[in-house]
Amino acid sequence: MSHNTFGHLFRVTTWGESHGPALGCVIDGCPPGLPLDAPFIQQFLDKRRPGTSRFVTQRQEADEVKILSGVFEDDRTDGPVTTGTPISLMIGNTDQRSKDYREIRDRYRPGHADYAYDQKYGVRDYRGGGRSSARETAARVGAGAVARRMLGEDIVLRGAVVQIGPHRIDPENWDWAETQNNPFWCPDAKMAAQWEDYLDSVRKSGSSTGAIVEVHASGVPAGWGAPVYGKLDAELAGAMMSINAAKGVEIGAGFAAAAMSGEDNADEMRAGNGAPRFLANNNGGVAGGISTGQDVVVRIAIKPTSSILNEVKSITRDGKEVDVRTIGRHDPCVGIRAVPVAEAMMACVLADAKLRHRGQTGR
Repeated sequence: MSHNTFGHLFRVTTWGESHGPALGCVIDGCPPGLPLDAPFIQQFLDKRRPGTSRFVTQRQEADEVKILSGVFEDDRTDGPVTTGTPISLMIGNTDQRSKDYREIRDRYRPGHADYAYDQKYGVRDYRGGGRSSARETAARVGAGAVARRMLGEDIVLRGAVVQIGPHRIDPENWDWAETQNNPFWCPDAKMAAQWEDYLDSVRKSGSSTGAIVEVHASGVPAGWGAPVYGKLDAELAGAMMSINAAKGVEIGAGFAAAAMSGEDNADEMRAGNGAPRFLANNNGGVAGGISTGQDVVVRIAIKPTSSILNEVKSITRDGKEVDVRTIGRHDPCVGIRAVPVAEAMMACVLADAKLRHRGQTGR
């Protein structure tokens, strides 16, 4: 299987399967001298960890990360620091229930990667989906933590769920602090209460639902990215679409820009204190593929979880028509746990952009 690496100068290779003994990643290109220890990475993995509420999969994984290489500590350093060599992270799998998947061993789950993987490779790991499982994203979150260290404290990344099923937040109620007060990363307290009832009904019915995740990066300086084939928004779109179940990406106003006039869509400017003062951010902090110094804003559409208890029409590996259901522990809305994953992917893209900008301009 190829294409397990992303990034140009800040490069991340993930490895492992959903029901294997462990998964992890190797990060290459991280500069030396950055403080990095397991507890720093762990705080982000805990945000993605399963089993944290009744609205996510009840698989019980500690997601405890181990740093296998790339850091060093002695009496000359104030704690572990990166050495500039490849950083290897490992996260053990401790709560697999492979027997839950015996029923679909030779049956394809519609909407899942089962059929496509089988056609490409002639073999598939049916136990949780193997590499196609969202379990792989734990490694991305670990890599994203390393990327945050590289970006520094001046760049702040935050994510939120802004829609679950047909129920969308009211932007007027947006409060970043509220995302820490509910299990949905919802910035609208009123909508969070509505989602609770809605997801309870979805979960009890044996079905699933989709979501939209929005991620902001503030403090990104102007000038990152490149024209034509190195556009920052193109890199972000590719990274976000690589997340399991992602089916759409918007930068800034996104598809809504198609209904705007030129005047409405213009991010008008006025003189500021050493930099322009923008009157809008319809371009999501990127113009011509290069960051403008505004917040970088990305939204991702996450489809409903394909593994559901309700029967759906499908076929077996030998072409027989069957009805398929998936027993076991699955997210009724995988978009909830996509928030820390989307934050991590943005962090990795920005870290790569920082290194590429430094390599071209020297600053």
